[in-house]
Amino acid sequence: MSRGIAKYNKRRVLIAGGAAAVVLSGAVIVSSAMAGEGDSGQAAADGRTAASPGSVNCPDVAPSLPAIPASAQAEVDRNLALLNTQISEANQRLVSTVGQGGANFVQNAILGPLEDKRVATINRIATAIGRTAEKPAGLDSLAACTLNAGAAGEGAGAGDAGNAGGDAGAGDAGAGDAGAGEAGAGNAGAGAGDAGAGNAGGDAGNAGGDGADGATGASTVNCPDVAPSLPAIPASAQAEVDRNLALLDTQISEANQRLIDTVGQGGPNFVQNAILGPLEDKRVATINRIATAIGRTAEKPAGLDSLAACALNG
Repeated sequence: MSRGIAKYNKRRVLIAGGAAAVVLSGAVIVSSAMAGEGDSGQAAADGRTAASPGSVNCPDVAPSLPAIPASAQAEVDRNLALLNTQISEANQRLVSTVGQGGANFVQNAILGPLEDKRVATINRIATAIGRTAEKPAGLDSLAACTLNAGAAGEGAGAGDAGNAGGDAGAGDAGAGDAGAGEAGAGNAGAGAGDAGAGNAGGDAGNAGGDGADGATGASTVNCPDVAPSLPAIPASAQAEVDRNLALLDTQISEANQRLIDTVGQGGPNFVQNAILGPLEDKRVATINRIATAIGRTAEKPAGLDSLAACALNG
């Protein structure tokens, strides 16, 4: 009897020991798997960091501005917000175009067009201030941006501290590029209602302006039509080209409205400095975006900048 009990107890010890060994082995396997998974996750994270496209770093414009007249405050604020939006768009393009193009792709397709847009926007800020106070000079030096390489996680919306995020989506409403904001990739803000090849809307605005402005004596602007000078447009670029052609029309309409609103203001060079000059800057930036859109999948058209300058219909 006692020998039977001893054998039974011995069997229980062996079974319990075996079960413990199985549990311990399982724990070792699970721990190894988790460690491997952690290493794999870390490696993936390291890979993502290495593939980070970086972010753009642009000088902050606001601290360089003089005292802003109350009459210009709203327009200045809109254009400062637009500078932020342009940085966010450029950062988004860095993310969406990783691996595309050659050695100069980022400069030619992102930083260059961004500088053009910033030049036009900064000029509008200076012009707004200059209507009722001394026009600030030298702000164009703040237009160029550089690339913060390898800044993981700083993708869209990361500029310098002063420009970070901004009021993303704010277009050039009002006295800026009203109704055809430059927010979103490739001027996605431009309304479909403004669409139309070339400067058709602008020409209509010029023609209609002659009648509307007759009583006030205001002239209208006359800008070269861009659409007829474009090569065949790749299907992938058609929507962006159309948006920017529509924006050219909107810019003409706004310039004509400013001619009406500012009749009798300023000296002999007022129209050139306050209307035609800023209009040319905006057209340069917009035309460059058209050329860049085409150049992503076809030969980039050259010489379109010659169509940027506008004259005055007396």
